[in-house]
Amino acid sequence: MARIEWRLLRVIAAKEFRERLRNRWVLAVALVFAVFALTIAYFGSAQQGMVGFHGIDVTIASLVSLVIYLVPLIALILGFDAIVGERERGSLDLLLSLPLTRAELLLGKFLGLSATLALSTVVGFGLAGVALAVQGQGTDALLHYAGFVLSAVLLGMSFLSMAVALSVITTDRARASGAAIALWFGFVLVFDLLLLGALVTVGDSPLGARVLPYLLLLNPADVFRVLNVFGFDSVKVFYGLATVFPDTLTSPWVLGGVMLAWIVLPLGFALWRFRQ
Repeated sequence: MARIEWRLLRVIAAKEFRERLRNRWVLAVALVFAVFALTIAYFGSAQQGMVGFHGIDVTIASLVSLVIYLVPLIALILGFDAIVGERERGSLDLLLSLPLTRAELLLGKFLGLSATLALSTVVGFGLAGVALAVQGQGTDALLHYAGFVLSAVLLGMSFLSMAVALSVITTDRARASGAAIALWFGFVLVFDLLLLGALVTVGDSPLGARVLPYLLLLNPADVFRVLNVFGFDSVKVFYGLATVFPDTLTSPWVLGGVMLAWIVLPLGFALWRFRQ
């Protein structure tokens, strides 16, 4: 296995990042995140007859659903043509003719796209954090919000990793975009519906208590939800799957490790496939 030249990897990542900056992709996504985050954070308690920025638990609970729907979609859109797009434009052969390995090209693209997504996420949701700071939230609350933003970045990177894998195994952009949309529907919408149906079916049986919590780990969106919502007793009761999720699996270190696995494994598969 050839040694990775980190200098070349940084060059590819910087090139990918600069291209996204030039086409204002970062600014557009950051504005979308900021507008939605500020709106939901301010009006998230409207159904209880309250508006404004309230406790950090209410704010994060209101923003979790936004992140689960929006961040994976944007990550998939960002990365689905990372390789297949170069192939269709005819530039992939040119890139591979340079003194550059396939691993350096793929990892460089992934890091550049990850930096783009991370910057957009931090800037967009950071504005809501500034609003919370102005409202006088304590240091612990702001640190908890920073952890929420970090987990949103990791969620985006996990779906970006899957998008890059799709880009490697598909033969054209049309198939890659269709597969990316199907992936979003599967993880964000269909997966939880199936699990809720299974929970209703098995009820309080030992099988449900033993198996269903671990099935949640098969979806990075659910890992993100557990990581940010189930730590608050005041809001986790509103999530049906909280009734079967054991406390031993709610450790931030365990869930953070699972999220990292969702980043590494699809990217590792993409790297293996790209080398074939």
